[in-house]
Amino acid sequence: MDLLDIFQRLGLAVAIGLLIGIERGWHERSEGEGERTAGLRTHTLLGLLGGIWGMLVAEGGPGGLIALAIAFLVVSTALAIFRLREVTKEGTFGATTLVAGMLAFALGAYAVMGNEIAAAASAVVVASFLALKNVLHSWLQRLTWPELRATLLLLAMSVILLPVLPDRGMGPLEAWNPRQLWLLTILLAAVSFAGYVAVKIAGDRRGIALTGIAGGLVSSTAVTMTLAKLARDHPVQSRLCLAGMAFSSGMMVIRVLTVVAVLNSTLLAYLGAPLVAGGVVLWLAGAFFLGRDPADNGARPALQLGNPFDIREVLLWGGAIAVITLLAKAASISLGAQGLLAGAAAVGIMDVDAITLSMTDLARGVLGAYWGAAAILVAVAANTVTKAIYAWIGGGRPIGVRYLIIAGLALVAGAGAILLVDAIARPLA
Repeated sequence: MDLLDIFQRLGLAVAIGLLIGIERGWHERSEGEGERTAGLRTHTLLGLLGGIWGMLVAEGGPGGLIALAIAFLVVSTALAIFRLREVTKEGTFGATTLVAGMLAFALGAYAVMGNEIAAAASAVVVASFLALKNVLHSWLQRLTWPELRATLLLLAMSVILLPVLPDRGMGPLEAWNPRQLWLLTILLAAVSFAGYVAVKIAGDRRGIALTGIAGGLVSSTAVTMTLAKLARDHPVQSRLCLAGMAFSSGMMVIRVLTVVAVLNSTLLAYLGAPLVAGGVVLWLAGAFFLGRDPADNGARPALQLGNPFDIREVLLWGGAIAVITLLAKAASISLGAQGLLAGAAAVGIMDVDAITLSMTDLARGVLGAYWGAAAILVAVAANTVTKAIYAWIGGGRPIGVRYLIIAGLALVAGAGAILLVDAIARPLA
């Protein structure tokens, strides 16, 4: 470690302590000198002290880690004693300042011994959580049990179950990839929860529209399932839900165009016109249903939201996806020579991103841009039709028919754009 590196790391240790100290000093700014355990200066010095001990460990060999542990224990004990005297005088309880001081020392040491970026990021997280005390406490007071339960279920589904599921084809015809199926199930639950939060924060009209637009960046299929169920349970809000579903599909089109433009722009010659035409129809349909919905002036009753997401509904949707995937895989196998497009349709039922990414790469080789673009268009079309089926299943006949019309118009617009471009290009060839 050269001299410049030493100064950089010690400077970062000081900056970490200073950042935490600024928040602590501002929070306790009304207290007089000598009335608080640790403020701006103390936390800054704790960061520097940790950095110096980290430097001693880096240059002192294996025994330095034991010395660092002892130093951390001594510093923590001293802080605890002063904090005890402070809370005894005030008649209060609280360990935040003690933990903040311990973190300033520990992150100062890690800034010297470990990864500088991780140390700096951790300090930002610490300061942010300290500064958000009132916001977090207010949020906890408003948090309901169904919301907490939904959050814990979503975390368990994502953090515990997803990593252990196999990422390969299994079951009949190896049509089921457990990890991909469960990932879409998690996305469905996440979109449902995000929609719940958006509606509570922004209201029915803006919340559902935001759910469609933001959710479409991740999975328009999950958005369609969620909003179809919401429309079934709240028929008065069916127009809003249809708007959100159309917006999410419009975002899916933008997502595909962006990926293609970045990874293989030559495909845009075949994909640009039909995708733009279909996307325009979807966005216009969303704007139409959003504009036809009564404003939030009492003409439409507010959504009465219960459970942020029903785990039974989510699992049933997962089962439906598995069945449709199996049927599509069987159809693709039976079609033989048409396997490429049939396979693209089968993949598009669940997700268009996978086929888009793979085709942008394969189109550079023997597959060619024409067939690569054709596979992407088939996947997008299959995904659009499948979402209409999901809308019918989840929202009932009225929602299903309306969304089927939207999907049909988008597909007709895309096909018309292909024919128009072909008619213009043929005389020029």
